Amino acid sequence: MVGWLSAVQLEKSRSDLGRNEKRAMSGAEVEVVFLATPAIGNLVPAVEFAQRLANHDPRFCSTVLVITDPHRPLVSSYIHSRAAASSSSSSRAGNLRFVHLPQADPPRPSEYQSAFAYASLHIANHAPLVKQALVNLRSTGTRVAALFLDMFTVPVADVACELGIPHYLFFASPASFLGFMLYLLDPGARKAIESEDMSTELPIPSFVNSVPKRVLPSLVLRWKDAFTWFLAHAGRYGGTKGIVINTFAELEGHALQSLRAGALPPVYSVGPVIDLDGPVKWHPQRAKQEAIVRWLDKQPPSSVVFLCFGSMGSLGAPQAREIASGLERSGFRFLWSLREPPRSKLDIPGDYESMDQALPEAFLDRTAETGLVCGWVPQVTVLAHKAIGGFVSHCGWNSILESLWSGVPMATWPIYAEQQMNAFQMVAELGLAVEIRLDYREGSTLVSAEELERGLRCLMGSSGSSSKVRSRVKEMRDKSRTAATEYGSSHASMRRLVQQLVVELEFA
Repeated sequence: MVGWLSAVQLEKSRSDLGRNEKRAMSGAEVEVVFLATPAIGNLVPAVEFAQRLANHDPRFCSTVLVITDPHRPLVSSYIHSRAAASSSSSSRAGNLRFVHLPQADPPRPSEYQSAFAYASLHIANHAPLVKQALVNLRSTGTRVAALFLDMFTVPVADVACELGIPHYLFFASPASFLGFMLYLLDPGARKAIESEDMSTELPIPSFVNSVPKRVLPSLVLRWKDAFTWFLAHAGRYGGTKGIVINTFAELEGHALQSLRAGALPPVYSVGPVIDLDGPVKWHPQRAKQEAIVRWLDKQPPSSVVFLCFGSMGSLGAPQAREIASGLERSGFRFLWSLREPPRSKLDIPGDYESMDQALPEAFLDRTAETGLVCGWVPQVTVLAHKAIGGFVSHCGWNSILESLWSGVPMATWPIYAEQQMNAFQMVAELGLAVEIRLDYREGSTLVSAEELERGLRCLMGSSGSSSKVRSRVKEMRDKSRTAATEYGSSHASMRRLVQQLVVELEFA
């Protein structure tokens, strides 16, 4: 513990010019503290929001408490890069810092069945360490305005209550899914979900249409311990001082209205919160970017279909061969990020040692002029490239926001987490994507080559339905970019949040 305290003090001593300027302006240092789930999909938007909040008002600095997970090496790479940029900066980036928590004892295998339950237990075990970090922060004379927790770190709310620190929820998934998690708290809803009838349709208030049970997350349908944790997390949301969601009113107006109509704390939509630089500044394989961009530079505008399934998404060799066949049948140019399934339930996907082991014989030779198959790709950079005409996506919320920001239409191929519900929302609720599958998940029947070909022709073609989706996506691109501007809906929501933080601080 002594070594860790020294490290914290060292980080404190490295607080740069930006923090000193803030002290000069406000007379005291005021900190907003963040604790996010140690997974790239959760952590990146939380850090981006922490930076945005600190940039919004000169009275605030942001501190991110870092939970280390040895199964997530990408998290360490990301944190190291962001911390280095912040500590060396004399600009506004200097109002963000990172404090690494000591490692808590990992959960025992007898305590969990699913990876989600493992992660929830792992986070909960850090509660005493979070408390000590907050106490140490206060001991330096720093005023802590608030503790922001994410959708899975809310068990640490007890620490905030004990220390008298207002705590808020930062929700990195869509408002529609937040509505679903709150819907789970109703006993009638749980009974319908726990029944064996998969034809059930659920009247979830945050969705316009009834939601088919088949698109609910696997963690709710298959794993009892995960379902229990889902309920535990959702049960804590109502006790926060406010709920901040990475969405914007023009995209999820109905879902946001349904949440604000309920007995909830104030709801703030501040999205899209996106890392527009993407992982090209920190990813261990970022050197591959140049070759990928050079290849895209040679392709005609809007001619390439991009297939990518996220940092945690992967497909086995049988499904990969069906995709390869479907791409050949369609004749479209393609960029395909192909990842090998994880070796265990706590690992993450990796790159195939040889792509040939997952692809049909001579596929790479036959498609050498029209396609590129690779492992990791710089997704944000790729989506922004003029050659990209469509995106076959796992429908992770970060990917959806990035795709809309660049105006690239999507075809839905969900895999895990809340992605099936996101896919349903994008196709059936918002008309911003075409369907390949809505309910694909581990154990599903393979998406056939013919099925993929039909989806690609709908995504990349010029039919009436394709044109309608493409037009809606372009319109939403403009709205997403306007939302975060000075007069946009998300900027106004951020102002209300900051005002609330200031009020809480004055009465502390």
